[in-house]
Amino acid sequence: MTEVRPPAAAPASLWERDEEVAAVERAVDTLCAGRASAGSLLVIRGEAGFGKTALLSETRRIAERRGCTVWSARGGETLRSVPFNVVRQLLQPALLSLMPEEAREYLGDWYDIAGPALGIAEPGERQADPQGVCDGLVAAVRRLARRDWPLVLLIDDAHWADQETLRWLAAFAERLDDLSVLVVVARRPGEVSGESARHLDSVAAAAGRPMTNLSALTPDATAGLTRATVGEHADAPFCREVWAVTGGNPYETVELLAKVQDSELEPSEGSAAELRELNRSARGGGLVTRLEELGVDATRFAWAAAILGDAISVGLVAKLATLEHDEAVRCAALLCAARILTAPDSAAGQVDDGDLEFVHPLIASAVYNSIPDALRTAMHGIAAQVVTDSGLGPAAASRHLLQVHPDDDEELVEQLREAARDHVAVGAPDAARRCLERALLEPPPPEVHARVLFELGAVSRIMCGAR
Repeated sequence: MTEVRPPAAAPASLWERDEEVAAVERAVDTLCAGRASAGSLLVIRGEAGFGKTALLSETRRIAERRGCTVWSARGGETLRSVPFNVVRQLLQPALLSLMPEEAREYLGDWYDIAGPALGIAEPGERQADPQGVCDGLVAAVRRLARRDWPLVLLIDDAHWADQETLRWLAAFAERLDDLSVLVVVARRPGEVSGESARHLDSVAAAAGRPMTNLSALTPDATAGLTRATVGEHADAPFCREVWAVTGGNPYETVELLAKVQDSELEPSEGSAAELRELNRSARGGGLVTRLEELGVDATRFAWAAAILGDAISVGLVAKLATLEHDEAVRCAALLCAARILTAPDSAAGQVDDGDLEFVHPLIASAVYNSIPDALRTAMHGIAAQVVTDSGLGPAAASRHLLQVHPDDDEELVEQLREAARDHVAVGAPDAARRCLERALLEPPPPEVHARVLFELGAVSRIMCGAR
């Protein structure tokens, strides 16, 4: 059988993705046909490592090549409790590029309603109506989309998006008929339940076309990728074993082949038996062992990065890991070289104080889960203080406080109550409820206990009214 190869410039994760890329190209063509064209929504579903992120990256490349404006955001496994996290990632860069008076002009009457949820305006004294905030976010994107046509919105790992973002996305997806914008959403099957699952189902229904389900690589494609990576001399038994070991998972295949290159393994039948051990070293317990081999400081750095989850800068991680700045830079470089972290906005080989991210969510999850339970809890407590000291506020610190064990800490109770007030003020009562329920577990001092119960009841009423 003839091996199907992607274009030479295409990344490895796009092998056997010709149909999906063609669908993206058609959608971008439709968007660029004229401002009067209807909006469209593509939903890409696939297991971890099946190339969803690579397909979104290709969508960005196609869209930007044709003159589109592209905004993107990504959900995070440890960030689902952060309200409006994903929609802020999506819109903040565009809004912060405007002068304050320009942002107010574009958002109009919705500025005071949606602005606090987007983090570009201070919340008012009154409780924000969640439905009003959702409507305001829809209006904000619609106005910005008209300004920045042709606009493409990319949302990766939507299964880990916060509930507030998913509520907005479901509402926005239903109103695309008269707005020329392309929305591409990537998610894993399953992973969500309750309100979040309902919102994602609404998004899928609004797409109006079959969901794109990514499949594993075939043996032929795996053989082609193997030979393109390690050399045309890779024999058939070796290629078949690569496919058997990885199950055709594109990400695992790429990582395994990188290990083959690093170890200078001969790609022949005689060395095929070594592939399983190499594959184990690239995931799960093997990844943890590889991390430990980089040294204690690099391990601490990686753990701290996994705890933070987002806004991973060398400076912030250094504070949490209690490392000197120069040592933190060295650790970041080691972890980037080991394909555990990456600095996407830095020059090749350079690690500065810019944002870092894990190479793949599978690695982020493995590192986070490798932290001993007691230490992970303690690090969340320290992270809350680091976030607060960095001026990000109690609401940003609250996701870490939720992970700390109850310990009769009156100060923690007050921090959670303050975070709850901030959440209510931006229209996120569900996040406020989580903070107040956690505060009750501390528990609060007797004279404060009734107040927390009252605040929880008030938040519950808001949530009932929003549904």
